[in-house]
Amino acid sequence: TLHQERRKHEEEVQEKIEYHDGKVEEVFSDGCRILTFRDGTKKEISADKRMTMISFPNGDVKKIMPDQRVIYYYADAQTTHTAYPDGLEVLQFPNNQIEKRYPDGTQEIVFPDHTVKCLYSDGLKETFFPDGTVVKVEKNGDKIVVFSDGQREIHTAQFRRREYTDGTVKTVFCNGRQETKYSTGRVQIKDEEGNLILDKK
Repeated sequence: TLHQERRKHEEEVQEKIEYHDGKVEEVFSDGCRILTFRDGTKKEISADKRMTMISFPNGDVKKIMPDQRVIYYYADAQTTHTAYPDGLEVLQFPNNQIEKRYPDGTQEIVFPDHTVKCLYSDGLKETFFPDGTVVKVEKNGDKIVVFSDGQREIHTAQFRRREYTDGTVKTVFCNGRQETKYSTGRVQIKDEEGNLILDKK
């Protein structure tokens, strides 16, 4: 909007001040001001002084909005960083990935495929996949996968367990021993080599 204002009032420069340090200040009839620094940096201040836009020679642009948001566009990375007055920070990347950093330390990353990953300040990580699968990783490394069909998988240092929707639970222990508990009450246990050592119906 400041660019449009500037173009609209290009002819209406009321005052032009040239400073000793090479800075040039232009004051427009509507109250807008543009400061141009020796290095090529331009600072535009809206007539009501509520919005400022700084354009840097490398293509970066910093905007300070009336609501106190600070929007910084990194030209090389084609990335926008928005800082809100409440402490929330949002990064938007050229591949449409969006990262939100909350004041409490929580981070939320939305990937281009709509997968959402949440990193909490207590160390918990949760990932929500577009197909409905949810993966939770605790601070200690324990992992719980809840599939969209209701099946669950639990991975710990001691075992990996799959819980099926029919109530069957299959556990593989870190030493290779397998235990399957069927919904019918049947229990099968196999040793490290896969040999059946118990089959209780």
